[in-house]
Amino acid sequence: MSRHPSRPASEALTLTPIALTRSCFRDKFGVPRQPGLTRHAWADLIIEPPFDREDAFRGLESCSHIWLTFQFHEAIRAEWRPVVRPPRLGGNRKIGVFASRSPFRPNSLGLSVVRNEGLTRREGKLMLRIRDHDLIDGTPILDIKPYLPFADSLPGASIGWAGAPPVEKLPVTFLPEAEAQLAALDPVLYPDFRQLIEDVVSYDPRPSFRRGTEESRIYGAHLYDKNVRFRFGEQGGGAGVEILTVC
Repeated sequence: MSRHPSRPASEALTLTPIALTRSCFRDKFGVPRQPGLTRHAWADLIIEPPFDREDAFRGLESCSHIWLTFQFHEAIRAEWRPVVRPPRLGGNRKIGVFASRSPFRPNSLGLSVVRNEGLTRREGKLMLRIRDHDLIDGTPILDIKPYLPFADSLPGASIGWAGAPPVEKLPVTFLPEAEAQLAALDPVLYPDFRQLIEDVVSYDPRPSFRRGTEESRIYGAHLYDKNVRFRFGEQGGGAGVEILTVC
């Protein structure tokens, strides 16, 4: 007989967020489906009391990358489903939720590796600056751990249904009005903004059933406090994206 009886599966765990995310991505539409698909996405993790002590982060300055455990706070559902339809498979093929990176999970937990840009304290708040992320504004951070290259990078690892990285990117053109609006922005408040816009739209953030098609519909993605409006169409003999306004 086991000396440690198993805990009932229905027993709840209490998790306390250690930080909240202040992100360039203000809603789900347009957020990269994996971290690292854009190198120009910035965010601040605002450390919550009682965790906002510099000594709790001592040594983190030596880490170029970190793991974040977080909650998909806008994907919480009353019931979980055993199968999902990954966008990578066109939204038609089903696979098991535990074989996927879907945000719709039994405990709504996510895991991302991001670039560490350093700890600062501003207006009395301790903040951890990050980059190359896939977190929307307000995401609760549950844990932070260092990324260990010798243990976490496994060159021989494979996954059958998503083995190759997405490499096809649509060409992006900024119309004159969007160009003028971009030029008027403070680059300190909107770092790498043009590159961020290009990365977000070039991977075609539309729902799976619309991707790869041309249409007259105008889309909008909220990046920082701006609404980037764009449409898909023909450019130079092939499919592309036109940025209409950034306001």
